[in-house]
Amino acid sequence: MEPEKTKAPASHRNEQIGTVVSAKMTKSVVVAVERMVQHAVYRKTIRHTSTFMAHDEKGAKKGDTVRIVETRPLSKLKRWRVEEIVTRAALREDEVAAGEKV
Repeated sequence: MEPEKTKAPASHRNEQIGTVVSAKMTKSVVVAVERMVQHAVYRKTIRHTSTFMAHDEKGAKKGDTVRIVETRPLSKLKRWRVEEIVTRAALREDEVAAGEKV
């Protein structure tokens, strides 16, 4: 009888997809994640935004859409890391004209 090949277990870590709102730190980004919540009394759908600090080895820039994964505490505020950059931000003309660091 042949030994069975074992697969790596599927990751059960929390994942979020959000937009990078700040990338001014070294190897760290702030990611804003939006979610829709229904008001308990009035039943109106409300948009809530949560921000997470994430460790970034991929080189994400402001405006990029990224997928972040929960991880062990890396610092006082960082408990997430950038898993992949889903879409890159389009370079805006006003940023290029002003010479801002993107």
